[in-house]
Amino acid sequence: MKAIRGATTVETDSVEEIECAVSELLYNIVNANKLNTEDIICILFSNTSDLKSCYPAKAARKAGFASCALYSSAEPEISGALPKCIRVMVLADIKTAPRHVYLNKAVNLRKDLTRKFNIAVDGPAGSGKSTVSKIISKKLDILYLDTGAMYRACALVCLNDGIDCADGDAVKATLEKHVISVEYENGAQKTMVDDSDVSSEIRSPEVSMSASTVSSHEWVRKTMVELQRRIAAGRSCILDGRDIGTNVLPNAEYKFFLTASPEERARRRLKDNEAKGYFQTFEDVLAEISKRDEQDRNRKFAPLVKADDAVEVPTDGMTVDEVVNY
Repeated sequence: MKAIRGATTVETDSVEEIECAVSELLYNIVNANKLNTEDIICILFSNTSDLKSCYPAKAARKAGFASCALYSSAEPEISGALPKCIRVMVLADIKTAPRHVYLNKAVNLRKDLTRKFNIAVDGPAGSGKSTVSKIISKKLDILYLDTGAMYRACALVCLNDGIDCADGDAVKATLEKHVISVEYENGAQKTMVDDSDVSSEIRSPEVSMSASTVSSHEWVRKTMVELQRRIAAGRSCILDGRDIGTNVLPNAEYKFFLTASPEERARRRLKDNEAKGYFQTFEDVLAEISKRDEQDRNRKFAPLVKADDAVEVPTDGMTVDEVVNY
């Protein structure tokens, strides 16, 4: 049995804010430690005396943590203590080293336990971002977020609903009817639309091209970036996309920009598509790659561009291992 520690803060003493903070903290702990429900033995909370509207244990039960023992206690009033703070200890039946989670203003409570870093990997379509990022996330045992999958999910919704992806108002109206989210199962990302896993459906060439159009709309970009930042908050993670180092995580400690010629990227994409059961000619894939490049580089909001402080990695002729170890 291992003890996983964590803490977070709220801005106001309200039921809604405490429930939201407790849910966010616990799900961050679950994801960071790859916990299953049956792994959790009990959850112990304490809160500062200025929080009176809701027991954290009650908020945990509402968040779905009802199958284990829950306990809350109020801390004594201590001069100079961090205000409006919720602390937690999760006792779990795991063999790996615990990964502690401190969020919001509580990140400064235990810097010795919570050193975190972000890695931003950007580049055009077919440059190898996802392949390389997945490998690095496993090597470093950190979270990997495929942000492109989120825009693909938006495109899939629009295509399924018969919406013109170039019509920003129609796209917004349609997406507001659905919930795009990300879940993790055994460390693997699942892209969800409402309650359905669409991780496989979003990989078609049609969705890929439509994703570039959908992601050019400012509302879509802002909405997805907010979600991406929430997922990345309070933990070490690697994100890949088109604007991670410039827009999503501009303060990321490590930034890389992968490049390759259009022909090289088309060959890679052709091979990937064939492995997924999508068959096209090389010329068609090359044309799609070139069109995608033009759309991504010329969109008004958060275009594809190398961050000034990013390391450029020219991947032409390199193996995956060579790129990972660059």
